[in-house]
Amino acid sequence: MWLVSKIRRLLATFFFNSSPLVLLVTVFGYFFSSYLLLLMAGESELIRQDTFFYWIVVTASTVGYGDASPITTLGKFIVSLWVIPVGLSVFALVLTKLGFYLSELATKGRRGLRMLDHHQDHIVIIGWNAGRTLRLIELLLAKQGSDPKRIVLCVVADIENPLPGVIDFVKVEAFTHDATMKRANLAEASRIIIDTHSDDITLTTALFCEKVSPNCHTTAYFQDESLGDLLQKHCPSVECIPSVAVEMLANSTLDPGSSDLHKQLLDSTYGMTQYALVYQGKETRVRSLFDQLKTEFSATLIGLKNTSSSNSESSRKAIHINPDLEEPVYPGTTLFYIAKERLDADNLV
Repeated sequence: MWLVSKIRRLLATFFFNSSPLVLLVTVFGYFFSSYLLLLMAGESELIRQDTFFYWIVVTASTVGYGDASPITTLGKFIVSLWVIPVGLSVFALVLTKLGFYLSELATKGRRGLRMLDHHQDHIVIIGWNAGRTLRLIELLLAKQGSDPKRIVLCVVADIENPLPGVIDFVKVEAFTHDATMKRANLAEASRIIIDTHSDDITLTTALFCEKVSPNCHTTAYFQDESLGDLLQKHCPSVECIPSVAVEMLANSTLDPGSSDLHKQLLDSTYGMTQYALVYQGKETRVRSLFDQLKTEFSATLIGLKNTSSSNSESSRKAIHINPDLEEPVYPGTTLFYIAKERLDADNLV
């Protein structure tokens, strides 16, 4: 009994630390050695092609239907001392290993350890700020419209997926750690949002994302606006979002209710919300688009940004709020509007 217990402990240690290939070779070795021993014992009925696999499985699992059994003395010793005790250990450990594997597979995504290399055109949120991040996800889900993109939350915090079944989840060692950041498949993402707890981390993360996915629209939130300006000198395509708390405080003090207005414009879960689209129609005037948006879609044009290469850099960055009705609008101009839901650019002519 001591020897059998010792063998079982050794087998357990071996199996739990072994690869699937080693496990398969071990099971095959057990079947093959049992077959050879029974062949030497003259158990011709047990090693028949149509009997052996069935018999050894039901015997090793202790089901033992009794419809086939050893008839020779040596065969009975082999079954008693090798086939049943070793087979029982192998059978139990294989099931345990399989159970651990299935459990690991089921929880891998929840713990953020799964590679998302099949994701394309998705949104990656980098950073975890508890309630603020959850609110960001809620707004993104509400504002995407009829064709929502998959959202991947990428964190270094020791948490599990806060919204399983709603978003995908990736846990990394650091936001600039190339090996683990590959789990989020940044190269195939359409949008990246960086909102970490530190402006320094946000800066280095944005530089990393620009290197990995230079064609992706990246947005970075900074408490210190000067760091955002520094980032844009090196990565002009990154959109830096500064904290507007001071501006909002001043505006609400002089014009009471301004904070409620801005909150409503940004809240995609209720009422009218601000959206943007790239105009694809023929050259026209603001008046024409303003009238069409209002009469056909109950929407209001509030601003535009002409990104034409013929304009100066400062002009391309500027947003014209409340533009003149006679101002020209060219294909490729970004239109900012207020509406109940997102509009299709193809509907504007």
